[in-house]
Amino acid sequence: MSEVFERVRRVVAENQQIEPQKITIDSTFEELGIDSFDGVNLLFGIESEFDIQVSDEDAKKLRGIRDVVEGVERLTADRAVTSGD
Repeated sequence: MSEVFERVRRVVAENQQIEPQKITIDSTFEELGIDSFDGVNLLFGIESEFDIQVSDEDAKKLRGIRDVVEGVERLTADRAVTSGD
């Protein structure tokens, strides 16, 4: 498992009081009982954990853990390119 996935899983587990082992890369928000209100709170946690900003447009596309992991990886890679890291 990637470091990004592990960090996303930890944030989701803490935010939603879900046992981490129940969260897989293929878990959907629906399967995890995450509704739109929970999703907003979760997004704040993800943004804080990774020091990123997720646009409203991108946030609307998130349906599960894989979407979040791929989005975080894309945003952190974009930041590394633009900052010259």
